[in-house]
This record gives sequence, structure tokens and C-alpha cells, in this order.
Amino acid sequence: MKRILGIMLILVLLLTVFPSSSVLAIGDGNVDGGGGGMGSGTSTDFWNGGDEGVRVTVIRVSDHAVVTTPIDLTNKQPMIAVNFRKVSKISYTGGRALSPDTNPYNYVNPSQPLPKIIGTSSGNGNIAAIKSYFTDEQVIRSIANLTGMDFNILTNGQYRLLIEPIAYLTFGGIKYAMTATEAALYDQQLNGGLRSKMVSLSHKNLPLAMFLETPDLGYPAWDGSTTKAASNADIISSLGLGIVRFNEAEPEPSEVTSVDYEYRVNTEVITSVTVRGGQADPDHPVAVRFTIGGQTYTVSGVYYPEGDSQLVWVRWRTPATPQTMTIHVSVSGGGSASQSTITARIVDLSGNDPPNPVADDRNDAYSAAAAPNKAQKTSASWGVWRPWWHAYWVWHGTDEDGYWCDHGWWEFDWLSYSASLSASMSVVPDAKAPTAYGKNMKSGYGINQTVTANVSTNQSSAVTDAQTAVTYFPEFRYETYWRHLDRTRGGYSSLFEFKSNKYSTYKRRTHFTPIWFPDGSYTPYTWLIDCWTPAGMLSINLTDSVTIRGSFWDDWHIAKLR
Repeated sequence: MKRILGIMLILVLLLTVFPSSSVLAIGDGNVDGGGGGMGSGTSTDFWNGGDEGVRVTVIRVSDHAVVTTPIDLTNKQPMIAVNFRKVSKISYTGGRALSPDTNPYNYVNPSQPLPKIIGTSSGNGNIAAIKSYFTDEQVIRSIANLTGMDFNILTNGQYRLLIEPIAYLTFGGIKYAMTATEAALYDQQLNGGLRSKMVSLSHKNLPLAMFLETPDLGYPAWDGSTTKAASNADIISSLGLGIVRFNEAEPEPSEVTSVDYEYRVNTEVITSVTVRGGQADPDHPVAVRFTIGGQTYTVSGVYYPEGDSQLVWVRWRTPATPQTMTIHVSVSGGGSASQSTITARIVDLSGNDPPNPVADDRNDAYSAAAAPNKAQKTSASWGVWRPWWHAYWVWHGTDEDGYWCDHGWWEFDWLSYSASLSASMSVVPDAKAPTAYGKNMKSGYGINQTVTANVSTNQSSAVTDAQTAVTYFPEFRYETYWRHLDRTRGGYSSLFEFKSNKYSTYKRRTHFTPIWFPDGSYTPYTWLIDCWTPAGMLSINLTDSVTIRGSFWDDWHIAKLR
């Protein structure tokens, strides 16, 4: 696939105001960079050195939640026609869609000029200077002020700064502001249109301006090329970001430290790898083999343009017993997979039901806890390259004697797919609670619960329905015990309920509230998971409440027999 060598540069990190006399470092910068070399521009597609900035977002470490509106910092005063709003990489990773915006672009000019971020022909960004800048106390105080966070809270070790390079480039005669992740997402929408014009900037210098030295916030350390253009998939997953940690916090381990995937028993799942290297087309086909539990699954007809990559996946069912499995991956026909072995842990969530509540239970030391906020991802997108032949007929011979020969080549279209998960949860008093009304009840009686999950996708063969729901309860501070719900209706509109309670006289699908639970809101929490896509698992946090007023002892009356 022919690509016009587009422009240059890239970007790494930067931030706000600090007095030049201050050198007190309070953070730890997790950032490295690469790049190098530039392409040549055209009158409608170009980038000028120094037209750069950085997006800064505060992220909570415990759940990777975005806790402030991102801010864009730059030494320039760019006149931007189109931007993609203030959205961080972590939000895109969570499924946020690209959203162009033609409103005025908001930015902040720091009083202390930012160090060079994006590389040019005269050199790459100075990583040492960038780290020094973004770990200086006065810089961090300025960031705290700009993001609206208290400095002491920001630096207490529970939060990190996510920093993304931004390029201000002209594409198709229009001035854009975009991070590396936004450039890759936009290129996917254009079927490679941005890469074909500005590959040196959009797919090399910009994403390689910044990447991680050690895994953090669920992102891997980059171990690929630091001088060649990267694929959209690699940019979205691994490039164009830096992280600042505080209080000498140790680097957060990757999302799964000892395993690559954690699955539930007897569950339909999807395992994926990325294949890259050379060009795969119908003349040079690539096949990927996954060996899982003694069975081999072959995915053939894997195609992608030169310099790009393709996500390849297999759909399979996990065994019925907990275990750790090693999945072997091999590639034939050229190219290589991102992993040759994958470790999957298979776990069983059943068998941890709460103990039998009794009428004289007490918990005088009880204190309420906030409902959890586990990893949530409600949408995902991926795609497949589709090759097509671009015919180019050439006449060989003289005017009277010769033949036509097709000197064409393979072109590629990007077919985009997506999936989304929505769900609702309803908690009501059990019908056997005689004095309950509406969502009001006395403690000691049972509750019923339903969870409805809906999955939508334009590639059903690559997406499972939501298969697992686990409910945690406030009396245990959402720890120790849980109920693994029954899936009473399958498919893309699935339904979950409590299993029959062995302590219920009528074996009802109920959970008994403790007799000692104080008056007020009683809020179970459910984590709905195991909706698998090629781009990972979709999941969602759910809560609902009933109101406790009094206890079931209030329904008992003792009087003298007459």
C-alpha cells in the first residue's frame, strides 16, 4: 500500500509554571522517548517544529479513574480549527469514541517555557529535561492549581499524572490538535488517510515522543522499535504517554502480574494477539495457530498493510475446573505475534456465599463502607484489514504486437467493529416480607435482585454475551463474602438472579439482610463481567438500594392468652 511520506515530529511531556530557581523534585517520571527523521510536507499537509503541547490528566491509582478534566499546555498560541475535546488516553482505552469539535480550542501557556517534546531533524526531545520539569515541586503545584486539586492530595501517592504529547498539524488544509492516540483513532476512521500523508509525524515522532519505561496504570513498557513508524494498534495500546508518580511509589504492576488473562470456569472467552511484520496479503497469507488445552485453533487469511498490524483472536470455552493454562501461539507465512505464550488463570467464583444469618446476630462495631468501583469498560472497538486489488494495466510490445499485463498492487480498507454493554440492577424486598411496601422493609427479611445486561455489536461472531454477575453486600463491607448469580436467561439480553438460598424455608432466590443492620439505605453492589471482545472484556458496576426502617422483631407481638 503506497503511503506518502508526510511530515515530522513527535511529542512527550510538559507542564506549567515553575520558578527557575526551584529544583526540588517530588515525583518520579516514568517516560522514555524515540523518533527521529522527518518527511516532507505539502501545502495542505504539514507540521512545523515546535507546534506542540501536552495533555495532563490526574488519574486515581486504585481504579484508574479520571478525576480531573484534562488540561492542554503549550508554549504556542495555536489557531485550531478542529480538536477532539479534552479526552485522555485512559478514557479512550475504556471505550470512549473519538468526537471532533470545532469550538474554540482551550489551552494554557505556562510562564516557564516547556522543554522540547517532539523530535525533529535537529534532534529528539530531551527526556532528562522533561522528567526534571514534570517532577519539580513548583510545576506540580501549578498543575494542582490548574486541575483544581489540593496539592497535598495530588501528591499523597493515591494519584498519578498521565501526560500525553499533542501535535498542532495541518491536514487537508485544516489545522488540528491531536494526541498520538487521537491521531491513531482518526487514521482508523480514514482507512489510513492520515498515515498516508503524515506518517513521520502521526505514526512515528508523535507517538514515540513518549512511552513508558516500566508498566503503569494498565499500560505496558514499550519494547518495540523507537525509530520506525508504529501501527495504530500499538499507538493506542502502548505509545504517546508518560506517567508521573508521587511519594516514591513503586511502579504499579501490569494489570495482571503473573498471568495475561483471568477467566472464569466454564465460560466462553476470547483470547487475542497482535501480528505484525512485513505485509500480509492474499499473495503472502498469514495464519495464526492457538494451542489451548491440547486443541489447536487456526485463524487463516490474516492480512495487513506493510508497517501495520492486525489483531487476531480465537473464541473458546474455559474448562470446568480452576487451573492455570499456557496457550501457545505460532505464526506461519511471515510476521510474528506479540506473544508466543499466553498464561491464563481459570478461577471459580462460586462457593463463597454468606453464612446463615440468625435472629440474635450482633455487630456493634459495624461502620458503613462505600460501594466498590471495580474496573469498568462498557465499550470496545477493533477492526480488520480487507485487501483489494488495485489493477494497473501496462501494454508490453509494439503497437501491432504485444500484450497487456496487470502491474497492480494490493490496497487495504479498514473495517471497523465495536461492542457496547449496558445493564440495570433492581433490588426489592422479598415477597415473603409481610410488612414491606415499595422499596421499604425491616431488617432481617430477604431481598430479591435482578440484573439485566444488554450487549450490542456489529460483529456477533467476535463478541460473547455477558456471562457473570457477582454481588457484594454492605454488611460485609463489600468484602469476604459474595453471591455468584444465576444466569436465568442467556443471549445478548441476559438476566441474572440470586441462586436459591439454602437457608430459605421456601428455597427462594433471596438474600437475608442482617437483623442488626441500621436504619437507612441498604445497597448491594454487583460487578457484571465476562462480555468478551477481541479488544478485551467489557464490564460494568451496578448498585441499587432498599430502605431499612426497623427490624423484623417489630412485627412480633407477645400478649397474654385469654
